[in-house]
Amino acid sequence: MESAADYTFRLIRGGARAHKSMGQVFLVNDEVINKIASSCTLQPNVPLVEIGPGLGVLTRVLVPQVKKMWAIELDKQKIAVLNQELKGLPIEIVNQDALKVNLADLWGIQKGYLVGNLPYYISSPLIMHFLEQADCLSGMTIMVQKEVADRIAASPGSKAYGILSIAVQISAHVTKVTDVPPSSFWPAPKVTSSVIRLDLYPYQGLEVDKRDFFRVVKAAFSQRRKTLGNSLAGGLGLEKEVVIERMQDAGISDRRRAESLSIEEFQVLTKVFQLS
Repeated sequence: MESAADYTFRLIRGGARAHKSMGQVFLVNDEVINKIASSCTLQPNVPLVEIGPGLGVLTRVLVPQVKKMWAIELDKQKIAVLNQELKGLPIEIVNQDALKVNLADLWGIQKGYLVGNLPYYISSPLIMHFLEQADCLSGMTIMVQKEVADRIAASPGSKAYGILSIAVQISAHVTKVTDVPPSSFWPAPKVTSSVIRLDLYPYQGLEVDKRDFFRVVKAAFSQRRKTLGNSLAGGLGLEKEVVIERMQDAGISDRRRAESLSIEEFQVLTKVFQLS
């Protein structure tokens, strides 16, 4: 098999281009590609979908390991390349916006696996879009901007910890696979990337309505520089005195800040505010 760099530059000489408007860059580092492939849970009978295959440098490594694979690509020029390079292999190229993909339409209600170098400008919405389809997924191995990966994996008490951290960790176990320097791509982006693995599971300790839970979480983080009492009062539209009283009932100081609270403590707050 051609190296990732040789494969990519052969296609570039043939007219393939990275479209800046779509945030496209091409991965040309074989070591990173192998780390992504080895971190995936690939089994012949498990459906596999790749988001944003681009020229197919990772796709050509993955598709021989499964019986059926789907690749979601918005760029019609890249689809033409994929159809040519992957001819005869068990893969279906889907020309669709990834934010509109319904996995059940691809393989029905069964657990598949997702892999992809997510477009950085929509990586967070994409992650949430697919976490909401947990009935069809056992996990994901994805590449995102390092800053986003750090936010996803952050623990309470760190500056990176926030709504995205909680939203992902309530649905998946997060594992950092590797950081990816700009030199691993062509053209080289201005930021470092990271590969993370998300193993999906239902959060065993969730005892409150999920919508109410996230109303409290979003309110708490609505004014990060303020104390929790002020943020919750403004975010929930309640009098500060009421907020302080209920937080006292919960045993949580109104002087704390949102990034210091664990998922369990946000549940306690959700119960005392009784939003439903």
